[in-house]
Amino acid sequence: PRLPTLKGKTVGFISNGKEGTKGFFAHLDRILREEHGVARVVARTKSNYSAPADPHIADEIRHWDAMISGIGD
Repeated sequence: PRLPTLKGKTVGFISNGKEGTKGFFAHLDRILREEHGVARVVARTKSNYSAPADPHIADEIRHWDAMISGIGD
């Protein structure tokens, strides 16, 4: 279900590891913290850009309130 607010929440980022995601996620991190009150941002990078998230990353997702996956070249 959609979260009513992001204030105080933990948001996870999953990157494919390509260069284009770094700047995007850094900017998004600032916006989420400063404008939406996100308490914590967790950033993870997949070991293989073309494969699903690694099992240890997938296990962490259940501890996050929201997740954003990004790709970039």
